[in-house]
Amino acid sequence: MEKPPRVQLDRSAWIQAALDTLANEGVTGVRVEVLSKRLGVTKGSFYWHFKDRQDLLSAVLDTWKEGRIQDIVKQTHPDPSASPTQKIAQIHRVIDIYSTSRNRKGILIELAMREWARRDNATAAIVEEVDAWRLRCAREMFLGCGLPMHEASTRSMLLYAYVFGVSMMIYDRFDADVPRLKDDIRDMIAGGLST
Repeated sequence: MEKPPRVQLDRSAWIQAALDTLANEGVTGVRVEVLSKRLGVTKGSFYWHFKDRQDLLSAVLDTWKEGRIQDIVKQTHPDPSASPTQKIAQIHRVIDIYSTSRNRKGILIELAMREWARRDNATAAIVEEVDAWRLRCAREMFLGCGLPMHEASTRSMLLYAYVFGVSMMIYDRFDADVPRLKDDIRDMIAGGLST
C-alpha cells in the first residue's frame, strides 16, 4: 500500500496558521501541538522552522507589523507631482478604503494583538510602533494639503479612531442611509481642505 506524500510546509505556513489561531483563540491558543494537528504534520516540522514557541510568536509579531506598515504606506504614499485636488482625493480614498472594508479576520487579529499587548511588553511595543506609523502616514497626507501640524495630527487621530471604531461596530441599523452617513463623516474628517 502506497503512503500519501508528506505535507511540506514552509515557515510562512506556520506563521499564517498561528495568525488564524490568534484571531480565533488569542495568543494562548497558539500552541505547537494544536498547530501541528491543524496543519496535519508532526511537531518535528515545526522545529525544523522555529527554535521554539517564542520564535514563532516573534515571527507572528514581525509578520503582522510589516504587513500593517506596508499597507498604510502603500495607501498613503504621496505622489510628489500630485495636485492639491489629487491630494485631497487621496485622503478621501483612504477614508473610503479603510471604512468600507469589513475584513472580519483582520479586525479579529487586530483585537487579539491589542489584547496580547496588554499582557506582554514586547507585543505592546510592536502595536505602539504600528499605531505610530498609521498616525504618521495619515498626518503626512493632511500636512501635504497645507494643514498646520496640530490640525493634521488631530485629523489623523480622528481618521484612525473612525476607521477602527466602524470596523468593530454593527452600525447598519443606526442610520437608514449608511452611504450618506459615511459621506458626512468623511467630510468632517477631510472637510475644509482647499484645492
